[in-house]
Amino acid sequence: MNSIFHPEGNKKLIERIETLTPITHNEWGTMNVSQMLVHCQMPIKVAFGELKIKAGLIAIFFGKLAKRNLTSKNPIKKNLPTAKEFVVKGHPDFEQSKADLVSMITRFAHEGPSVIKNTKHPFFGHLTTEEWDYMQWKHLDHHLKQFGA
Repeated sequence: MNSIFHPEGNKKLIERIETLTPITHNEWGTMNVSQMLVHCQMPIKVAFGELKIKAGLIAIFFGKLAKRNLTSKNPIKKNLPTAKEFVVKGHPDFEQSKADLVSMITRFAHEGPSVIKNTKHPFFGHLTTEEWDYMQWKHLDHHLKQFGA
């Protein structure tokens, strides 16, 4: 089941993350594997209410359209721009970045929907639990595929 809340779906994501190594190369884009692991934590931190991002004019004009695209069955397009708060520079510690991401993903299965403290996304607007679930899964799946996992 492709759900970050469902134990089996959650386990599948973590198993894919565990296949990554510090030298895993990307198949597209500019991030290295450690940067990707940190980048994937950012939307989760938004859901948990741990990262606050201000909505800009772009969100006002394009947020609903982008939400429709992200919640559709279509895959996320390669090389799309990301929020400046989600851009990771330098070379984060691989093992720590991986452990942190796995810990965050595990929280979804252990705590369930109550883990989501932010019902209003700064770019996409109000999100249901199901939309948060789908978008988190889809984003993680996109970047794991980017690194062949």
